[in-house]
Amino acid sequence: MKEFKESIYPEMIKDLPDADIPFNGVHGKILQGEHNQAIFFVIEAIGVVAEHSHGAQWGIVFEGEMDLTIAGDTKTYKKGDHYYIPSGVKHSANFKKRTQLMDFFEDKNRYFKK
Repeated sequence: MKEFKESIYPEMIKDLPDADIPFNGVHGKILQGEHNQAIFFVIEAIGVVAEHSHGAQWGIVFEGEMDLTIAGDTKTYKKGDHYYIPSGVKHSANFKKRTQLMDFFEDKNRYFKK
């Protein structure tokens, strides 16, 4: 996957299975656990990801930045910043530049392998 060849991720992450992400310009590598999963994302400057909710999510930004709105509170997250979204809390994001981040999901089936 071209997007990952130009990413910061080491080969052991680049070699993970591709995640089936339903958004244009969003690419992921999936690390599947028995009860949870982690996705290593490369997200182009796609603009807004609409408000939604699901199980709890913790993430960290490796490169780039995003505006993340959690329960109506918007903050800009940059390299090294981390965030937590409690289960069921509505959230949205805005990606104005290419961003690389990892999200750890409470839901073991948040995404699936391609």
